[in-house]
Amino acid sequence: MNLRYPIGNFDYEAQHQFSDVASWVDDIRTLPSRISSAIQNYSQEELDTPYRPGGWTTTQVIHHLGDSHLNSLIRFKLALTEKNPTIKPYDEQAWTSLGDYDALSIEDGLTLLELIHKKWVAVLDQMNEEDFNKTFFHPESEIEYSLLQATAMYAWHGNHHLGHIQLIKRNQ
Repeated sequence: MNLRYPIGNFDYEAQHQFSDVASWVDDIRTLPSRISSAIQNYSQEELDTPYRPGGWTTTQVIHHLGDSHLNSLIRFKLALTEKNPTIKPYDEQAWTSLGDYDALSIEDGLTLLELIHKKWVAVLDQMNEEDFNKTFFHPESEIEYSLLQATAMYAWHGNHHLGHIQLIKRNQ
């Protein structure tokens, strides 16, 4: 198993279908509770253990998901209200060193993730097929993402990091 990509890489070339949106939104909707369930019996030592050499700890992964998915919610809102906006990339590794990942509890990270996902899913549930065809431009990758592709990617992203969290117990 590839420890960096325990569920495999996201396929950026795939032709995503609107018929798959409900499944992706369900993945996004349920991610906070699936993470809470996964870490329910983790010790503090397990929460502080990187999932692979050079990887993040479970606590860092949870705080990263909050940061990443907050950025995604904003990107969706921009794409829904502007024509193909250029989004602002961020240095996710640098964000892990700003102190909030250490200062805030894992419960705070989970609460943030839960609230972001509630708000995001409220937006996703109101979107129609035309909305999912709207786009934003990522200047670092130089990719124009449709919200359909972004929904698939962020459903994968959550599952990808849940896979990292689950590696801690598997690797004991």
